[in-house]
Amino acid sequence: MPHSSKKRDRADDKSALKHSPSKPEQSTPAAYSHTPAGSAATNGSAAHNGNGNGNHDRRRSGRVTYRPKASEMLTVHARTEDERLLASSVRPAFLDSDPWRSLRILAEFVEGFDALAAVGKAVTIFGSARAQEDDPYYAKARELAGLLAKEGFAVITGGGPGIMEAANRGCHEAGGLSIGCNIELPHEQAVNPYVDLGVEFRYFFARKTMFVKYADGFAIFPGGFGTLDELFESVTLIQTGKIRHFPVVLIGTEYWAGLLDWIRKEAVGRGAVSPEDLDLVQVTDDMGEACRMLTTASTRRAEEAARSAHADDGSAGVR
Repeated sequence: MPHSSKKRDRADDKSALKHSPSKPEQSTPAAYSHTPAGSAATNGSAAHNGNGNGNHDRRRSGRVTYRPKASEMLTVHARTEDERLLASSVRPAFLDSDPWRSLRILAEFVEGFDALAAVGKAVTIFGSARAQEDDPYYAKARELAGLLAKEGFAVITGGGPGIMEAANRGCHEAGGLSIGCNIELPHEQAVNPYVDLGVEFRYFFARKTMFVKYADGFAIFPGGFGTLDELFESVTLIQTGKIRHFPVVLIGTEYWAGLLDWIRKEAVGRGAVSPEDLDLVQVTDDMGEACRMLTTASTRRAEEAARSAHADDGSAGVR
């Protein structure tokens, strides 16, 4: 009934006043308070607005409203989203989680594809990072890269020292596009000074995708485990039909002789590798011959692509 409702309202007001602190709570700053127009939202106004609900101490965020106590307990300390974004903080644990890592991996592929999409014809050159400038293979890598550049090919390397530096150097000096796909390592590997286009990678598999995707062939100089990894991965891609007309040229008959003999004797001898799989790699000491081996496949691939495009145009006309 109306009369009893008024009694309850007055009782609630008295109770609110009785339990309120002797000093009014300090209100939040103006930028922290989002109070609807027309309400009394000034310091100490709770004692005067007659409702005792402390609306002036609430913060609205979208469809949610916080009292100061709840805001503090939920660690919502920033007054605006911009302040929260720009404030420094400890590294959140989620940045080291696999879902977040997958976004970084995706970003590496996007950046690599974007940077190399317009490269055109290219050859990837691998070899030891430990080779010094007086190493005969350093001179050979520099020579081969120069020959490839004169044929209109870009040269792609891992961007580091040794054979990679030699190849970038030869291409750069011959006026070609010298590309380095560098990798983040525990011992920092700096990009060599002859790289015209450099792309940094955290992940080996993303980096190796660029080596294959944007190259028409591999030239593989003497090297260690990393070079062997790149050799066998490229041969596996050809053997399994993942890539076609992809020449793999080993530079240095003496260096590679022992490995090839072992493959013939053990891998082929035990049936783990087919004899014809050995034809997937070619070996030479002559850089002119190596250049011809690497560039011929690109010409053949271009001719096949042109024939395929012509056939597609013809079939479209028949329809």
